[in-house]
Amino acid sequence: MTTPTTPESIHEVVRDHYAAAALRANAGQCCAPGDEPVGSELYTALERSELPDAAVLASLGCGNPTAVADLLEGERVLDLGSGGGIDVLLSAKRVGPTGRAFGLDMTDEMLALAQRNAAEAGATNVEFLKGQIEAIPLPADSVDVVISNCVVNLAADKPSVFREIARVLRPGGRIGISDIVAEDRLTPAERHERGSYAGCIAGALSITEFREGLEAAGMTNVSITPTHDVADGILSAIVAATKPADWSAPARAPRTLPVVSDACC
Repeated sequence: MTTPTTPESIHEVVRDHYAAAALRANAGQCCAPGDEPVGSELYTALERSELPDAAVLASLGCGNPTAVADLLEGERVLDLGSGGGIDVLLSAKRVGPTGRAFGLDMTDEMLALAQRNAAEAGATNVEFLKGQIEAIPLPADSVDVVISNCVVNLAADKPSVFREIARVLRPGGRIGISDIVAEDRLTPAERHERGSYAGCIAGALSITEFREGLEAAGMTNVSITPTHDVADGILSAIVAATKPADWSAPARAPRTLPVVSDACC
């Protein structure tokens, strides 16, 4: 399989991969071989029982961000790369009728599946948006919490993702992200050897790259906590950070992260 080397080709590979996953989930089928979730005990039995089957089947994440984001009643939460809507629906329950949960995805098939799942669940405080996480279609300072589940590694332009997260968060807002990261010892070529881009490994940032990317966007209190191994030197991790209450957008500096992250070589 040809490795994607441009933002356009990365978006195409990722879109095609997850469109197929949405169609399988809608047909009541589980993931394709090698496409299973890499998280350990991602969701409790109670959480799964509260969700449409198709939402659970379409979940291909590496963690449970709603369990680490500490969502509160009345908050506005944004899920980046919302897929079939599992984390949006769980978030909607946690923030309650006075809160709102947004899901952002670039794949038409996933958005259609998420809409059906929301209708089946009777969720009225959710909204699904079409777009890329490098250009979030929401106003500045409009959400309290940003979550995502194994999605940042799929982005073609990760510095833009981090800047957009900081932009849409209100001052004092926070992130709770589950993602795949690489140990600092691995080169981009070594990350690619361990898995594909759509499989969430070839595009993974190193732990230091992830931390520095968030800090360059103005985020503080960044913590990256590995939870379990995915492959040699590849880890699932919980990422947390805060937008300072006195935040102002940092001046645009030269990129410290690759635009087409780790997809070369």
